[in-house]
Amino acid sequence: MAGPDISQTQIYEWLTGDENTRMCDDIPDSACKDQPQNFMRHLWASLGNKLADELSSARLVLPWLMGVIGAPVWMVGLLVPIRESGALLPQVFVAGFIRLKPQRKWVWVAGGLLQALSALALALLALLGKGTLGGALVLASLVALSLARGLSSIATKDVMGKTIAKKRRGTLMGWSGSVAGAATLLAGGVLMLFEDRPGQLALAILLGIAALGWALNAFCAARIQESPGAIDGGENAWDSLKLGLSLLKEDRTFLHFNLARALLLSSALALPYIALLGQQQSGAQLGGLGLLVVVSGLAGMLADPVWGKRADTSSRRVMRDAAAGTVFCCLAGALLAWLPAGWTSQIWPYALIYGLLVIVHHGVRLGRKTYLVDMARQDNRALYVALSNTLTGILMLIVGGVLGGLAQWLGSGALLVVLAAAALGAILSAQQLPEVE
Repeated sequence: MAGPDISQTQIYEWLTGDENTRMCDDIPDSACKDQPQNFMRHLWASLGNKLADELSSARLVLPWLMGVIGAPVWMVGLLVPIRESGALLPQVFVAGFIRLKPQRKWVWVAGGLLQALSALALALLALLGKGTLGGALVLASLVALSLARGLSSIATKDVMGKTIAKKRRGTLMGWSGSVAGAATLLAGGVLMLFEDRPGQLALAILLGIAALGWALNAFCAARIQESPGAIDGGENAWDSLKLGLSLLKEDRTFLHFNLARALLLSSALALPYIALLGQQQSGAQLGGLGLLVVVSGLAGMLADPVWGKRADTSSRRVMRDAAAGTVFCCLAGALLAWLPAGWTSQIWPYALIYGLLVIVHHGVRLGRKTYLVDMARQDNRALYVALSNTLTGILMLIVGGVLGGLAQWLGSGALLVVLAAAALGAILSAQQLPEVE
């Protein structure tokens, strides 16, 4: 096999800030030689995935699609729960299947291609879908897309653990987030050009580009040089679930990590409520939403490289510090909600808090991903990732429903205080975790 191209090696060294391309903790020697080119292929795959995610957003693009085709309003409320929990809940049931594969990248490729096909189906529905039937087909396509997303998610982390060494994974995810932030910025700029509502053709084009993004993701995954790994421990779904639950009892660090991760959901759950406050109190419609998307992209570009470097030193401290940032942003958002209307009649104060919380949320995501990959061993990493994601999916459905009721009863401002309290618990929990780097 030919060695990595010199330009790829140079870019890899510049991105990682280290000329020692042979730094290969926790991966075999054969993977060490291919690490520079694999690093770049992971990066390009992340770009395609994130761009596709933004252009098929269940929080922005798909609700517009439902409106354009005249789907019932109640269907719009199902988009985000399907998108998030559909990607997380089934993962423990496919972990045993993935462990039976000596090369897990092909599972990743299959997930990327299935997402591309689902996005193409959504693009066709933007042109041809009508009414209740069209809305039902959108939801069915989203279910398929979310399940494929879960398949890719678990395989991606497992392949990263086999091809990218410790002290490099956080940096990779940091730069991936930065590139993805640029894609988000581009997506926000495009959406702002659509003014009040994009037409059916514009939506079909957006979703078609999303399909190309997942095709790029699958192509780059297929080109990653992955050495065959151990296939011991491959089991059926029920055995995987039983083994995963036993791990929660036996591995106290894993149990403690999942407790911290549950409390850290506060950063993700706070984002839509801050955006909602901005919409309610400033009166901004699509222009405000487009601004929030642009702010999200800028924040991601700035945040992830810094968080990534820190995560390679101590992902535990990244989780702790991001939880502290969540407390600050939630309390600041609540304060905005309670200020006189004359102080908060513009979208900019909310956009500022939203941008800060996006930076913090990137730290939460990057810290817990790096911690989970580094905590697990090569023979159980897929199961650890799957079980943790499945537990998070269950909690997201339960907690999301409870918080929706609380928001209706207490208001968004008071709900942000509740989420700040959860983030405070996350600080204490993350502080007690052991170091794994």
